[in-house]
Amino acid sequence: MSKLRPEITIEALNHNGQEYLPGYLGIEMLEMGEGTLRSRMPVKRLHIAPNEFLHAASVVALADTTCGYATVAHLPEGAQSFTTIELKSNHLSTVREGSIACVATAQHLGRQTQVWDAVVTDEATGRKIALFRCTQMVLWPKG
Repeated sequence: MSKLRPEITIEALNHNGQEYLPGYLGIEMLEMGEGTLRSRMPVKRLHIAPNEFLHAASVVALADTTCGYATVAHLPEGAQSFTTIELKSNHLSTVREGSIACVATAQHLGRQTQVWDAVVTDEATGRKIALFRCTQMVLWPKG
């Protein structure tokens, strides 16, 4: 089972994502622990679909980023990286303003795969917005 890697910090995760999609969307990692990562994203107009509801892709981006960063922080020693091989989301509610929060929790931390669940909520009320699950394939150096 993979353990939390001490060299991976919240500050490094937030810094490394600044010029990529997570930074553009305003995704911020908040707290990391063994088998868990907590994040948030302020809801802006760019996160809203033309029907004036929170765009499902915005919710998935928050959940997938949180699970992906959690995977990086829990890669087995010697692993090079990871890639997502499956994801699923159930959308239960929406918000139009404020912020949404995400908590990712490890379900399986193996040498070849990791499985993460995430719950996305309305940060102000705690109401569930979405349930998310992804499977990550651990990538090892070739050679």
